[in-house]
Amino acid sequence: MGIAIKGRGSTTHLAGRFEVTVSEAMDDGWEPETSEEFAAQRLRTEVRAETARSIISRNKSPDVGFSQSVNPYRGCEHGCSYCFARPSHAFLNLSPGLDFETKLFAKTNAPQLLRKELSRPAYTPQPIALGINTDAYQPIERKLKLTRQLIEVMLETQHPFSLITKNALVERDIDLLAPLAEKNLVSVHFSVTSLDPHLSARLEPRASAPHARLRAMRRLHDAGIPVGVMVAPVIPWINDSELEAVLEASRDAGASTAGYVLLRLPLEVAPLFRDWLDTHHPDRAAHVMSTINQLRGGKDYNSEFGTRMRGEGVYADLLSSRFKLARKRLGFDAQNSHWPKLDCTKFVRPLPPREDSPQGSLF
Repeated sequence: MGIAIKGRGSTTHLAGRFEVTVSEAMDDGWEPETSEEFAAQRLRTEVRAETARSIISRNKSPDVGFSQSVNPYRGCEHGCSYCFARPSHAFLNLSPGLDFETKLFAKTNAPQLLRKELSRPAYTPQPIALGINTDAYQPIERKLKLTRQLIEVMLETQHPFSLITKNALVERDIDLLAPLAEKNLVSVHFSVTSLDPHLSARLEPRASAPHARLRAMRRLHDAGIPVGVMVAPVIPWINDSELEAVLEASRDAGASTAGYVLLRLPLEVAPLFRDWLDTHHPDRAAHVMSTINQLRGGKDYNSEFGTRMRGEGVYADLLSSRFKLARKRLGFDAQNSHWPKLDCTKFVRPLPPREDSPQGSLF
């Protein structure tokens, strides 16, 4: 069992799957300092500038609702204990555990790269999902403003995009989002895991509190920006009982579309989440994992399209039925539960950026 660290979702520096050597703590007879305050002092957030080579990621996954995405950051300070993106830090020889939420990378050239990719003659506009792998509005965005600069490019080029966030910081950019919404060029989804601020603080310690997300949802709705809710992830015996309550609170805050995703535990996320359960919910950890295994064919995770977001079996069927009944009762759009259709016909291709010549300007 790890140590609960204030403001952090992980409890350990779990080694990534590509590490050649792995450190293992041993008791040398000296009493270690394991207090929460001492651990927090050693875990300052570090942000490193990264010069990206490309910015639009493309996929053909049939169950995600978008074909291309843009992520201005690697790693996420929100520290969600369940984050499916944690294994991506292993490619950087960093821990998918505490490193994922403390050693962050900012793609400082992201706005320039996006403009360059949109200017290519062969580019065909399709809605872009902004901040999918890691949250585009995580706390460091307040200072770096890379997401805001990306939205400025979208506004200039009239390019459609959707975003999903669990941070109320999105309110800051209403001045950009509202004119895009007037032309059906943007939709915003909020990920709401629980209405309980104490549970939320343990699950996603540096994300906005649930009431702040609902307030932001209302403010965007009032500004004419279409908003939706994703109850994600649904975790058996942890937050599953709140499904209907989250949907109703979101409807009251202006959400018109809704969806849910069952907990996913790929690669290193599984042992990290098991440790989180043992640390915060030892009384029900075995029951939670037993149910998850039943949903995933006896394993911690099954990555097959069609079942990875919903699971399979009696519990999965019951959850699906509950969601459909609540969605119908609350008046959510049943045909548009995830990503609304956006207008791709207004796209204005930007001029190619001027390439710096090694000779400099002749005039």
